[in-house]
Amino acid sequence: MTLVRTNRELLERARRVMPGGVSSPVRAYGAVGGEPPFIVAAAGCHVTDTDGREFVDLVSSWGALIAGHAHPAVVAAIEAQARRGTSYGAPSPLEVELAEEIAASVASVEMVRFVSSGTEAVMSALRLARAATGRDAILKFAGSYHGHADALLSRAGSGLATLGLPDSAGVPTAVARDTITVAYGDLDAAADVASAKPLAAIIVEPIAGNMGCVVPDRAFLAGLRAVADRTGALLLLDEVITGFRAARSGAQGLFGVRPDISCFGKIIGGGLPVGAYAGSRELMSLVAPLGPVYQAGTLSGNPLAMAAGLATLELLDAAAYAMLEARGARLEGELAGAASAAGIAIRVQRAGSMLTVFFTDRAVRNESDAQTADRGRFAKFHAAMLRRGVMLPPSQFECWFLSLAHDDGAIGTIVDAARASLKEIG
Repeated sequence: MTLVRTNRELLERARRVMPGGVSSPVRAYGAVGGEPPFIVAAAGCHVTDTDGREFVDLVSSWGALIAGHAHPAVVAAIEAQARRGTSYGAPSPLEVELAEEIAASVASVEMVRFVSSGTEAVMSALRLARAATGRDAILKFAGSYHGHADALLSRAGSGLATLGLPDSAGVPTAVARDTITVAYGDLDAAADVASAKPLAAIIVEPIAGNMGCVVPDRAFLAGLRAVADRTGALLLLDEVITGFRAARSGAQGLFGVRPDISCFGKIIGGGLPVGAYAGSRELMSLVAPLGPVYQAGTLSGNPLAMAAGLATLELLDAAAYAMLEARGARLEGELAGAASAAGIAIRVQRAGSMLTVFFTDRAVRNESDAQTADRGRFAKFHAAMLRRGVMLPPSQFECWFLSLAHDDGAIGTIVDAARASLKEIG
């Protein structure tokens, strides 16, 4: 077969053999128009596509690459492990080391089970919660994405609380019916649901990242902890995005809340496929082979991912987080200033090294607020930034992610591109 090295031709080939030409829907650029670049190389905070164009990357593999692309220490760890084997189907020392590192960093964690994705981690954690409580129903929050497991693909309605309705073809109504959804940040609604219906779990992103970056009031998470304690539900924090990004101790450390179960992914695999769910020794002892909750995976605890995760966590000291905070604060301030100079109303919302530029003049506290953003204007902005060499996530409702590789020069490039792009779109 003749090798094709242009984006356009690769996209045509991909569409013949892959749904939409992609392996994950948002990559198809359906929300912003245009055609996605096919990436062939990456280093630091830059990626290069098949047409030879280089971009400053703010996707960062959707938050997984906090050290940047191809960090020398991470690459060295992967290469060394690859020479010793890529998969064993048996325990390896690296699993033990990474589990110990997570437990040492996150106060609520005593035992860890590794899986291969965030979706798998959340799915397994909910099974554990149902087994521990003997209950079926779960409460989630509108606009939060917890992976594509059937029970979590439910939409919120216009009422205060809605019973889950399938938000994807192929999801049985009976499965979705046990998922109840309320507005993110609405503690009163969550308390009402938990009092009215026995819940196995309340699942929440401690900092929302899938309706854009939304930081809740501090009282919200503490209130959910109290609601769970009062009603016998388990509190499950989905830290697939925020774990080891918001802080070494996760967002739960920042907010001072102790969940019953935590889910991790992304950063703990250093850019390789990984997930984990974790909790107290008592609760995790319900997981097979110690207990009756069955879960298994051929590539769970894959040694390449474990090696990459350990190498990444070694880079994340206090100085690294201080650097990420400083660069995030600079980017936030300069983007707001650029929009003001261009006469465009935006809302920049940030938590450390994750942020979202909402094209709206109101604070975004939940999914309904996020929906007020001008998606058409964001699409124009996205295209303008891409032409100027900055690759943003292709959706108004996704976070931008900084890494240790986004130095002052890269921040300057992003800001300069934003100034020109905002002026262009008027």
